[in-house]
Amino acid sequence: MADSGEFVPFRFKVSLYHSDSNELLCAGYFSEVTGFEITMEPKTIREGGRNWGDHQRAGPTKFAPMTLKRGVTSVNDLWSWFDITTRQNFYGYRLHGEISVLGNPTAKPLGGSGKGAHGGQSVTENPVMVWKLTGVMPTKFKGPDLNATANQVAIEELQLVHEGIELQRPAPAGA
Repeated sequence: MADSGEFVPFRFKVSLYHSDSNELLCAGYFSEVTGFEITMEPKTIREGGRNWGDHQRAGPTKFAPMTLKRGVTSVNDLWSWFDITTRQNFYGYRLHGEISVLGNPTAKPLGGSGKGAHGGQSVTENPVMVWKLTGVMPTKFKGPDLNATANQVAIEELQLVHEGIELQRPAPAGA
């Protein structure tokens, strides 16, 4: 069956980089990312003598806040970023981000005779679309809910704002 170009929204990876050095602050698989939303407010221009409607022009765009959710880990990268930005007075501290939606993984044989976790094959992630964010700043951090009778994974949540978003579609693997 031919690939229709559709993707599933449950395979994605989030990467956050320092804006000046491109050094990786955080990369991982989150359980949820929401807020892929851009709104443009049109500007209406009325013209005298033109009774058949107004002219519509593009106005300013607004980006919705994004929310990242993941299981709590032993790494404090998201908390540290929020803490530096809010409490330690680095209000201008921004990152760049990438959210990669992953297609079907491809496997290729490993050199040698050893069998790894994937049967002697390395697995390559194939991004089918990449959202690139600029000027990313955290605005809210929510720690896990603690409940002695709960049996689910502890989830931490980070809300962020950004100054721009761009969608890229990498060339398909093997193309």
